[in-house]
Amino acid sequence: MTKPSEFVGASPKWEQIHDEVRLAGPTDAKVLITGESGVGKEVIALLIHKNSRRADGRLVTLNCAGVPESLLESELFGHMRGSFTDAHRDKRGLLEQADGGTIFMDEIGEMSLRMQALLLRFLETGEIQPVGAHGPVKRVNTRFIAATNRNLLAQVAQGAFREDLYYRINVMHIQVPPLRERTEDIMALFEAFFAKFAAQYQRTLPTLTPDAVSLLDSYSWPGNVRQLKNVAERLVLRDATGPLTVSDLPREIAEDALARAMPTAVASTPGRPDRFERLLQGESFWMAVHEPFMARDMTREELRHIIRRGLTRTHGSYRQLTTLFNLPGTDYKSLLNFLRKHDCHVPYKPFRTVPSTPLRTGVAGGSLMEQGAIPQTA
Repeated sequence: MTKPSEFVGASPKWEQIHDEVRLAGPTDAKVLITGESGVGKEVIALLIHKNSRRADGRLVTLNCAGVPESLLESELFGHMRGSFTDAHRDKRGLLEQADGGTIFMDEIGEMSLRMQALLLRFLETGEIQPVGAHGPVKRVNTRFIAATNRNLLAQVAQGAFREDLYYRINVMHIQVPPLRERTEDIMALFEAFFAKFAAQYQRTLPTLTPDAVSLLDSYSWPGNVRQLKNVAERLVLRDATGPLTVSDLPREIAEDALARAMPTAVASTPGRPDRFERLLQGESFWMAVHEPFMARDMTREELRHIIRRGLTRTHGSYRQLTTLFNLPGTDYKSLLNFLRKHDCHVPYKPFRTVPSTPLRTGVAGGSLMEQGAIPQTA
């Protein structure tokens, strides 16, 4: 099986995925691929298609989350000229374009219930009817592969996804584990991407010091393979003449290591009060942290360490941090401005995958969006 760089691994979990792809390829069975964003679901769909009897046909990809509901039916089934505003000519839909090949529908969990019903009918009959068509329906021979980062069974229970559609598309299920659960694959992926980008940019093939390897292996990789690929490309572009060290790695990786390596290092320094514990006991951030920092009784690294400990508890939410630090919600921007002014703002993304830690009473749970997580610009 020909494997692109994104489909390289050495872990038992990845070998199992490899076997499932090899099993699914030669069949026409419908496949549902699940896993977090960035794990390589589209690469798996490509490999299934390339190793099928339809390899000479087209693989047509549709991101359901990227097409407005009003246009999705036309994208899938096509339309006739004049069927709606701006329909100036007939258009073949993606299902027809993939006739004899495969359609890969990514983020299928984002489809509306109405579109789910239309898709279900196609999967049951193989028939398509373009929007605005009144003549006989067409029948196409298109293999179906879908992917999602959502829990479709949970959506079924909530009434957001049709149960009959779920069982129709879930003939073969390939669940892709996140990179943090298959750490044996990390360096194998780096080696593959280093070779790819070194050849692409005609740069020196990078090498890593043992400390850098250790840091990359222990990082949580919230963006999974997509994030790792970007880091590998960035390191290749440095075109270093010697081995890359910890200082050459992206800042978010080093920050994550500091947050995990010595969770109480600053707090346990002799003669230093544990100001984070004082925050947990109800003291205001402005009194327990801001005041001594401005009086030069606290270093920047001590302040950053307190922020890291807080973000670990709030799973990366600066907005929740105001509650944890006993500040009114109106102080949210003041806190961010203070941290930025003194170069103590810590990237929030590495803390999004930290295992859940119960927060003090008054800090709500739920998703980052529900928690009012810090915007991407913060």
